[in-house]
Amino acid sequence: MITFWIGIVILLGGGFLYSRYCEHVFRPDNRQTPAYRLRDGVDYVPMGKGKTALIELLNIAGTGPILGPIQGILFGPVAFLLIPIGNVLGGAMHDYFSGMISLRNDGAQMPALIKNYLGKPVFAVYNLFLALLLILVAAVFVYTPGDLFVSHILRQAPSADNPWVWVVYGVIFLYYMAATLLPIDKIIGRIYPVFGAVLLFSAIGVGTGIFMKGYELTEFSFADYPGLMTGENRLIPAFFVTVACGIVSGFHSSQATLIGRSLKSEKEGRFVFYYMMVAEGLIAMIWAAAAMGLYAKGGYDAIAGQPEVIGAVAKDLLGSVGGLIAVIGIIVLPITSGDTSLRALRLMVGETFRIDQSRPRNRLAVSSVLFVLTAVILVFAKIGSGGFNVLWRYFAWANQTIAVFAFAMITVYLIRQKKFFPISLLPGMFYMFVISSYILEAKIGFRMPQLWGDITAAVLTLAYGAVLVAVFIRQKKNGKES
Repeated sequence: MITFWIGIVILLGGGFLYSRYCEHVFRPDNRQTPAYRLRDGVDYVPMGKGKTALIELLNIAGTGPILGPIQGILFGPVAFLLIPIGNVLGGAMHDYFSGMISLRNDGAQMPALIKNYLGKPVFAVYNLFLALLLILVAAVFVYTPGDLFVSHILRQAPSADNPWVWVVYGVIFLYYMAATLLPIDKIIGRIYPVFGAVLLFSAIGVGTGIFMKGYELTEFSFADYPGLMTGENRLIPAFFVTVACGIVSGFHSSQATLIGRSLKSEKEGRFVFYYMMVAEGLIAMIWAAAAMGLYAKGGYDAIAGQPEVIGAVAKDLLGSVGGLIAVIGIIVLPITSGDTSLRALRLMVGETFRIDQSRPRNRLAVSSVLFVLTAVILVFAKIGSGGFNVLWRYFAWANQTIAVFAFAMITVYLIRQKKFFPISLLPGMFYMFVISSYILEAKIGFRMPQLWGDITAAVLTLAYGAVLVAVFIRQKKNGKES
């Protein structure tokens, strides 16, 4: 368990120290936040730090920090090191600056920030990717909690020909519609504390059970990893696409800008944005350890890396009753991300096409289109052969692609503010290589040979970095001329 505990120290200790550095770079102050200055009773609504932090955690913690590590632990105990390092230096920093830059721009959502800092051409491309991602998020987060509910609560097979599957999907859709349309403090602000309690019980229960049951966790060794440097499932890029939400997730930027409209003070940002991502990393570490421990017991090879591991872990660690409560907590996670993904998309569509979102009729019109698109993708994934696996892969890749845009936006902001921009430039370049090499070489992509895929990805990565460095040089030159 030494590797696991080293990872926990990196996550918590590193998160504490690096979050202070990120705060030092940004320098939050006492200016009035958009929650007060633009208060409208629908989206701009001041809420307490504890409530906004809990909503932020539930928004970002879908099934990603559970399913991702369950699949990612197949790469071995290196996951216990890569999850915390990536979380501290990449994911939590990404979430913090996305939310804080939004605060400095009247609570603008990500498309508006991309347009402001990266320009209209990039804005157009970004909008397409983000709209696709948020619809995929909503579809995935109807599918996974719906199937978990049918299989673990109703004790039935979650197959497409089971009418109860579609009934459960329909109920989740109705909740999503209400959460998308109503003021943020009417549903989300009231029921999330209950959901949060269930989430915490689930995570604490599973974490405690790992030690009570004496799960065996393999230690990291460099000798085990030469084989992970080649092939479609090599460590880079496959691991960093598979374990997205516990390390870096582009989806989070849309949620940080959403909840940023409710912060009472800029100085709450480190707790609400950075620390909640660290909390998600902790959830990812717990489930990675639980999955590894379960595999080590033997007899679970058939479901290794699959969603079925969730129920097996919960039941083995917590028994029938405790396991059921843990599964309920896991069902809550994706639902509390799917609802705000559609809400964020509604706001973005409204901003892009200048549709007044204070009018209920306008909110309903925009939301109806989004729900129809989500339903079409959901039906395809459920009925089509292997549909969900394809859906998940594209979701994971699109998620990391959106993060590359966010890192670039943060970098340009820091350049303009004459602050230390490499903290976002370097993670952005790393993930540019990850997403490029993955889509160029993967079966769901262009299927290029590894050598040529890596060379092309390296060229794209250098071009990405060169463009942003050129922005810095131009900014420095303009500053001297003025």
